[in-house]
Amino acid sequence: MRPKVEVRSLNAWFKANHALRNVSLTVPANTVLAIIGPSGCGKTTFVRCLNRMHELVPGACQSGNVLVDGQDLHARRVDPVNLRRRVGMVFQRANPFPTMTIFDNVVAGLKLNGVRGDYPALVEKSLRQAALWDEVKDRLRQSAVSLSGGQQQRLCIARALAVDPEVLLMDEPASALDPIATARIEELIRGLRESLTIVIVTHNMQQAARVSDSTAFFYMGELIEHGPTEQIFTNPRESRTEDYVTGKFG
Repeated sequence: MRPKVEVRSLNAWFKANHALRNVSLTVPANTVLAIIGPSGCGKTTFVRCLNRMHELVPGACQSGNVLVDGQDLHARRVDPVNLRRRVGMVFQRANPFPTMTIFDNVVAGLKLNGVRGDYPALVEKSLRQAALWDEVKDRLRQSAVSLSGGQQQRLCIARALAVDPEVLLMDEPASALDPIATARIEELIRGLRESLTIVIVTHNMQQAARVSDSTAFFYMGELIEHGPTEQIFTNPRESRTEDYVTGKFG
């Protein structure tokens, strides 16, 4: 069975800084991959390479291959805008468009991609997927920044889901949230895996253990170990992985 995402010999640079070194891994469809490792190890750079956001940084470049359903995302014929519809991203801090309503935030990506349709129905569907509909259905014309931090993050997830992505990248989506909001995001991730493939960066190893099927440990730009989450946390093959997950460094 072909993996949903396949990364082959991925390297990334910020000018002279070699940030990722020969990373190769696969992600099966409808699973959650957690990316763990200490600060500065290349976690965020890795996920930004998966939908070509890395190349937007001045002086940044990458080599190697990233494939979704066997299609190389860096082939010349691939439109980066269309790619980012297929491979969506949710950032560390909620970033709703502050001058837009809740409703307009959700449809922003649809309009950008020229998608026409029944916007009210699409908004409801996306907000339901993001477990936010019941909380905001009577407030859709209010400003997005009137929501709490946790609600704003779920709104950003709804905005990403509205364009019907196949893969969702999440860069520490709960790091700025309180425990109750974090639990809602984790519950949402577990439900979304039924229809999506998810790659999540997290500093919280308990969170990785709770939400992911597999885990990849990065250190100093290298992929040290990748395997089933239970194995990574209970019986890692590499001593550096064991030292990290047991708190000896990080």
